[in-house]
Amino acid sequence: MEVSHERFEALVAEALDLIPDELAEAIDNLAVFVVDQSPEDPELLGLYDGIPLTDREHYGGMIMPDRIFIYRLPICALSDDEDEIVEQVRITVIHEVAHHFGIDDERLEELGWD
Repeated sequence: MEVSHERFEALVAEALDLIPDELAEAIDNLAVFVVDQSPEDPELLGLYDGIPLTDREHYGGMIMPDRIFIYRLPICALSDDEDEIVEQVRITVIHEVAHHFGIDDERLEELGWD
């Protein structure tokens, strides 16, 4: 199953809108991008690239934003229909935003977000 880049961007925006306001307000200096696939790992669903909030003691000034990449083609390849794409986008966005908050993969797995 595959959806257009525009539709996929809308699904990512909808997933971001699901973040509770109190958490969304704590997000700092973060940009989210939709990309077809990772050049390093074509099976990767998402990637957080930055300094987690928990590690930002000397963070400041004119620092480029942290980045989250959500990879459209691998998510589409895993999905049989648009409902599955919506669910996988939601899971991937939450997973990558959690990294922004300093939550590692081990803790995400303990919480059931593996």
